[in-house]
Amino acid sequence: MNFLKPALILVLLSMSSAGAKADDHTFEVAKNLDIFHSIFTQLDLFYVDSIDVKRSMLIGIDAILEDLDPYTEYYSEEDMGDLKLMTTGKYGGIGSLIRMRKDSTVIIAEPYEGMPAAEVGLQVGDVLLQIDTIKLKGKNTSEVSELLRGEPGTSFTLKVQRPNEQGIREFKIKRRNIKLPALPYYTMIRPEIGYLNLSQFTEGCSKELRNAIIELKEKGAKSIVLDLRGNGGGLIGESINIVNLFVEKDKQVVETKGKIEGAHNVYMTEQQPLDLNMPVVILVNETTASASEIVSGSLQDFNRAVIIGTKTYGKGLVQSTRELPYNGGLKLTTAKYYLPSGRCIQAIDYKQRRDSKSNVAKRDTLGGITPDIVMKHDTLSNMLFYLSNDDIFTDWGTKYMQSHSQLPPVADFQITDEDMADLLQMAKDKDFKYDRLSEKRLEDLKAMAKFEGYYDDAKEEFDALEKKLEHNLDRDFEINKKDIRRLMAQEIVKRYAYQVGVIEQSLKEDTDLDRAIELLNNPNEYKKILKR
Repeated sequence: MNFLKPALILVLLSMSSAGAKADDHTFEVAKNLDIFHSIFTQLDLFYVDSIDVKRSMLIGIDAILEDLDPYTEYYSEEDMGDLKLMTTGKYGGIGSLIRMRKDSTVIIAEPYEGMPAAEVGLQVGDVLLQIDTIKLKGKNTSEVSELLRGEPGTSFTLKVQRPNEQGIREFKIKRRNIKLPALPYYTMIRPEIGYLNLSQFTEGCSKELRNAIIELKEKGAKSIVLDLRGNGGGLIGESINIVNLFVEKDKQVVETKGKIEGAHNVYMTEQQPLDLNMPVVILVNETTASASEIVSGSLQDFNRAVIIGTKTYGKGLVQSTRELPYNGGLKLTTAKYYLPSGRCIQAIDYKQRRDSKSNVAKRDTLGGITPDIVMKHDTLSNMLFYLSNDDIFTDWGTKYMQSHSQLPPVADFQITDEDMADLLQMAKDKDFKYDRLSEKRLEDLKAMAKFEGYYDDAKEEFDALEKKLEHNLDRDFEINKKDIRRLMAQEIVKRYAYQVGVIEQSLKEDTDLDRAIELLNNPNEYKKILKR
């Protein structure tokens, strides 16, 4: 038995070494906290000017967290509403998106149907001027948002300037619990195909989805398209329940692994499935992330769904929340998750970024979910970016709404040639300008030709090319008219039919959805892709 002695000695040494490392780490934590406390105390006592304690501490906290990953965040007592919104989809407020215009004013960007903002008559484009006695000039969107939110049942007076009007409008608004719809839209997209748009993974969304699928099946759906494009994720438990709708009980959907034992969890399906045979297609894009990737990736691993679209974001990190003193909270990354095949879809190794002391986070090409059918999409032109950035679409939409009291059904709505001409004229009246990359590249080429001594010989050709690349708004509108019509239609529809209308409008020209329908109408191709 003497051979056991060396092994026992090695085990004891390794335990001693691990204990020493733990003690060293604990000492380093205590040491550096003591140094930090001492520095801050000395600054507070002796620095030449008074220190804003709260601001300085937030800067320090943000610097620490920024070195980790984008998902580990501190929430002060005032910001806990944001954390609640993230996990539940609920908050106390008016139910509207806001954004800052190019002129630094904050406007109503998109009211939600049936919410206080829409009910009192706030419209897209309304400039927010004052909340009770607080004037909003110079405040950013975060500051304005904080003022708009509050305890449900509390009221405030909001003053706005509506474009093309002289007077100031005043609204009395009562805040209430706002719950954003997780499943804003579902329908029979074709006689035997159901379509469901899931926008987020908040409490109860799996039950909503289950009931909607049952309803669609009763209407004749024999297959479904689940749209997860733009869905940034949410609660992991809801994603497991959604996978369970299509996969039998006692299957491992995802495993999380972290530094501590409590972060290691295995998530299994626990219920009887809704349907094991119904063909399923899932639509994804580059903003499909987290819980959405669990659903799409695990159903792909189980050969239970075909994925169509573009490669997903690649967020394989799990966050949990911790309570902090003085009613604050910490959302921190505690683990990575692994799909049934064993793959971790995390695309960025933030630890590698810290170790290399680089601010650039490197993406892993293996990260994210690669669709079974990869779709290619044209990028928007430079001109359309500037039309949006300069609020041309917003201002035109406001003008349109002020002259049209109602909108026909979304299915029948179309942007006319007269509408296009009106937008073009508005752009001209506003002296709309936009940078063109071709023009910039030509200037770079001319500079290089002059530097190398070739410019004089090629001046005639340069002049001819420059003339062809001159600004021509009429021509560029004609070139981009299809995309311009689409963005104009979305701008109008959201004002009358809200989020549901925007989804319905966008599905009219949706190549990803068209490909999904084509696949579901071809059972042989569908089965072939699953086997592959």
